[in-house]
Amino acid sequence: MTEVSQSSDIASLLASGERAAFHGPPGAAVSVLEQAVVAAQRLGLRAEVTAAAWLLGVALGAAGRYGGAVQVLTPLVEPGEAEDALPEQRLFASFAASTMASIQRQLGRHTSARELDTRALGLAETPEAEFDARLGLAADAIGLGEQVAATDCLADAAVLVEGRADWWRQQVRLDWVRAEVALLEGDPEAAVTLASSAVDRAEAARAPRHVAKGLLFQGVAEVQAGEPEAAATLRRAATLAESLGTLPLIWPSRALLGALLDGTDEAESARSLAAARSAVLTIAADLPPSVREEWLSRPDVGALLGG
Repeated sequence: MTEVSQSSDIASLLASGERAAFHGPPGAAVSVLEQAVVAAQRLGLRAEVTAAAWLLGVALGAAGRYGGAVQVLTPLVEPGEAEDALPEQRLFASFAASTMASIQRQLGRHTSARELDTRALGLAETPEAEFDARLGLAADAIGLGEQVAATDCLADAAVLVEGRADWWRQQVRLDWVRAEVALLEGDPEAAVTLASSAVDRAEAARAPRHVAKGLLFQGVAEVQAGEPEAAATLRRAATLAESLGTLPLIWPSRALLGALLDGTDEAESARSLAAARSAVLTIAADLPPSVREEWLSRPDVGALLGG
């Protein structure tokens, strides 16, 4: 096989992996992207190695394999911060730091996430990278209960999206965080509308993982708004997440649904809570020991596990 045909194969693997990571089950992207990393390394294609490694980290994180994702992403960040870093190294270092920040947020480690998003912003030299970092900083502030900072960072991120109708992923994520800010401000009705918009955008983009996360946000908002549709929305979020194997979405949607149905449908409540516990423990199994202990001792996780 010629070097040209091998490069073409790598491009095909990258395209296939990216489709699976953003438009299908992220677990299906893992083996494809691992092949892409190895093949690009063999040919010495540094840019392709970096792109494939970042996508692999995205796929692993989306599947809930946080420990593996951090192992893949960490080596991408420091080279991008070097004075002689190439533009593509800085770009993917920024993306990698933002992705790791997202993982830290999902583990409840919002201060660590903010540190990573700050590094990502310092490396950002494209609108896409800057958006990811600024939106991440808004989400970090939400997790830390800092309403003013969240609103300011969200406004900075929103400016970058203006006039970019083709940025479906950014538009969807912007609506997620807008919904979170609305909840922080005590306006669950607005959060329902924003989360529903995110679901519509994700459905139009045929991005089922983003649909499932939008439904989770919508369900949370409907619970807080006292809307009767909340259980159906959470059930849909959980079922879609399970079909995709996205553990970070399975456990909160199942846990909330199980709690919501307690006292009205004991059988479904028990099944949902059991599924949530299983997802939490599977996530824990891929974490380093110190992080695993912190994860399992979180108040919401501990309550779910009966601790």
